[in-house]
Amino acid sequence: MAVDAGASFVGAIRAGGPRLLAAEALPAVLGAPRAGVQRVAVFGTQPLDDIRRESELAALDIVQLHATPGGASLAEAIDAVQRDGRIAWPVLRVPGVTLPPEAADLAARAGWLVLDAHVSGQLGGTGVALDWRGLQAQVAALRESVPDCALVLGGGLRPENVVEAIRLLRPDVVDVSSGVEVAPGVKDPARVQQFAAAVHSTAEMV
Repeated sequence: MAVDAGASFVGAIRAGGPRLLAAEALPAVLGAPRAGVQRVAVFGTQPLDDIRRESELAALDIVQLHATPGGASLAEAIDAVQRDGRIAWPVLRVPGVTLPPEAADLAARAGWLVLDAHVSGQLGGTGVALDWRGLQAQVAALRESVPDCALVLGGGLRPENVVEAIRLLRPDVVDVSSGVEVAPGVKDPARVQQFAAAVHSTAEMV
């Protein structure tokens, strides 16, 4: 359904919360690899060896690192994912309108950076949006200091607000989950289509 709507990425959650899937379910949920569509899974504090094993099992293209893996630093995890021939998406959980000090280092190391809202006690999937306008200057400065980094924007995106988010921060990728659901983990086909249509309408902005 997501691919038919025009999604370039399909993903699944291994980091906990109401959308958590068993590792063995990843291949069935993501389906067969498709041309032009990259496969992502979101990991939390699992040991790095488990993350690498599950990534191989699910034939992932991208590993989103939403927390520091057990037994390794985030930098070590990024390097390991890249050595395995996959793309690492480190997540920066942003409190307020100030990017954490490690933003540039993570962006430079991975070549990608995911921005999500910081909600105490939760890794993600909260439906809380970032202050896009308040972050404009900091994101612009990050792009200037790490010009080759691609920016992924998550956190509270919905069909009703994604155009504004894109207009203000110009992300390379937008990441949605709760914003197209009728209940946690249950996607609404109509909202998926509405979200995709809204994103594609902004093609000339980025």
